[in-house]
Amino acid sequence: MEKMADSLDRINRAVGDIIRWCALAMVLLQFGIVVLRYVFGISFIFLNEGVLYLHSTLFMLGAGYTYLVNAHVRVDIFYARLSDRGKAKIDLFGHVLFLFPAMIVLLYWSWPTVRTSWAILEGPISVGGIPASFLLKSLIPGFCILILIQGLSALIRDLLRIKEAKS
Repeated sequence: MEKMADSLDRINRAVGDIIRWCALAMVLLQFGIVVLRYVFGISFIFLNEGVLYLHSTLFMLGAGYTYLVNAHVRVDIFYARLSDRGKAKIDLFGHVLFLFPAMIVLLYWSWPTVRTSWAILEGPISVGGIPASFLLKSLIPGFCILILIQGLSALIRDLLRIKEAKS
């Protein structure tokens, strides 16, 4: 089971290794926009939307990696004082009752919108913007799938921690 969890982790690790470059691209693009606007007095809507696309990609597809490296937000009232087995039980409870249902519902309800957007190759958000809103909307199911993959890996590891703590 450990090998399966490691395989699932590799998916989000690979995505994280690629997605992290969005942060640099976003900063450079925003710098270019500022220079164009304040030095040359010109502005392009598609460049501003480019920052939005990069930002969305970074956060939506980077969420699974964030979960992998345990850098996500955790409400830590009692959790820190629990044993490893107690933490694993709380995490298991959270995955089964909250994480998986929430991601499945979000995936289910967003899919028709994404499918329709792809069917018509939905255009820009604003006039003169990037003609690819369908790509932006595709980040939603991508987010859900990557979180579900990482959640499954965490679930496997929680079960292993509970099993190890018993023995």
